[in-house]
Amino acid sequence: MAAAIAWRNWSGTVSARPARVERPGSVEELSDAVRRAVGAGLRVKAAGSGHSFTGVAVTDGVLLRMDALDAPVRIDGRSGLVTVEAGMPLHRLNSVLAAHGLAMTNLGDIDRQTVSGAISTGTHGTGARSGALAAQVRALELVLADGSVVRCSAEERPELFAAARVGLGALGVIASVTLQCEPAFVLHAAEGPMRLPDVLGGLDELLADNEHFEFYWFPHTDLALTKRNNRLPAGERPRPLGRARAWFDDELLSNTLFEAVCRLGSAVPAVIPRLNALSGRALSARSYSQESHRVFVSPRRVVFREMEYAVPREAVTEVVRAIHDWVADSGERIVFPVEVRFAPADDIWLSTAHRRDTAYVAVHQYHRLPYERYFRAVAAIADAVGGRPHWGKLHWLDAEALRGRYPRFDDFRAVRDRVDPAGVFANPYLDRVLGPVGTRGVSGG
Repeated sequence: MAAAIAWRNWSGTVSARPARVERPGSVEELSDAVRRAVGAGLRVKAAGSGHSFTGVAVTDGVLLRMDALDAPVRIDGRSGLVTVEAGMPLHRLNSVLAAHGLAMTNLGDIDRQTVSGAISTGTHGTGARSGALAAQVRALELVLADGSVVRCSAEERPELFAAARVGLGALGVIASVTLQCEPAFVLHAAEGPMRLPDVLGGLDELLADNEHFEFYWFPHTDLALTKRNNRLPAGERPRPLGRARAWFDDELLSNTLFEAVCRLGSAVPAVIPRLNALSGRALSARSYSQESHRVFVSPRRVVFREMEYAVPREAVTEVVRAIHDWVADSGERIVFPVEVRFAPADDIWLSTAHRRDTAYVAVHQYHRLPYERYFRAVAAIADAVGGRPHWGKLHWLDAEALRGRYPRFDDFRAVRDRVDPAGVFANPYLDRVLGPVGTRGVSGG
């Protein structure tokens, strides 16, 4: 047990001062911590790396730091089923898998999150045929509000499993995660600039021809950076970038110099359009191949605010064009690129890709610049096509609005009412987006 301390997320958008902080080192200690918190009348939240921009992990009760629960539990090289403790960060998971000749089918572009935090908020990568991290989950071990430890999968407690794969921390504390992995593979990455109208006009072909495709549009320009990642045949050796080129591109340009560009833009916003034009023109094509997790993941050290909406795949061209037009007419100055990624439909109840092929449109703003007017305008554009905001990123929707966008929303709340009837794992953010415990069918605003 630790003395009360302030807690703050990575981006500085939320903070908390819990009554106490605990750091369980085993499932038994985790279960005991929940029981003792309930006995003291305190609510409980688990915190991983704090990479969510929302208050999903905030509590004034007991904050559970999960970093001591970070070990592999079982690794089956034949089946590819891998069980790890919930606090393992993704960058360590990737190293563990690589050491056993395995890999995740898909990953996001940041690997600082814990496994449990990433799946709980719907973290995803890109790939029109490759699902989010939660789609790779085959079983979960949860500590419920009474301190009991249960396992759920498609065969065992299937309703709890359907809800808990993207569970927002509302159902219990994840103790371990079983993932379906596959033999390690090498990705060939081809990156280069294109004009935004050409990207949008050729989107169907770009998605059909590439296993993983995404693009970054630079506001105030018609320039976009495209990324196409495709796996190489088994046994083909990787051809990574040279050390100097990798450092120049990923460290100097994408972090050190981009931080300087953002600082200059925050001091003199009028220069941002010219800075974006220079950034877009500075992009050069590059091609390399490397182990999959080294291609999926990029270093991100510039602090920003982010909102991301999942929109129907067929609506993304309309959405991006509307954002382009709003930026041109608004007078706002946006220094960060707009990121667009893709995912197939899945069956996870609160997945942002539930039952529809999806495009993700993410907008960012440097942490020293105002973001709310821009984000609200983009939210209105995405809301108009039934967009679903990322659970771990900034948005303003409440349970009443979200209920109409998720066919299994009330089923999720029914499971929550059953496993946590007293709201042990509730907090203000969950009350807003799910409604208070026991209020199915009632506005959560």
